[in-house]
Amino acid sequence: MPTSQSGAARPSPDRVTPDNLLHTRTGTEVSPEDMVLAAGRDITPRNLAWAKRKLDEEGPNAIEKLLP
Repeated sequence: MPTSQSGAARPSPDRVTPDNLLHTRTGTEVSPEDMVLAAGRDITPRNLAWAKRKLDEEGPNAIEKLLP
């Protein structure tokens, strides 16, 4: 039995994300909250302190180490 082709125009869920969508640097500052969320952690005082230390030590590029 033939299947419908109506879903053919939808993007495949296993499609690779384009490289330009993976980079975080948009010219804006990276906040401790950004770092915590990029690490997959909850925003708590302890995690915010960790993120602030990372940003102070490594600068805004520290977030790139957390993302693919």
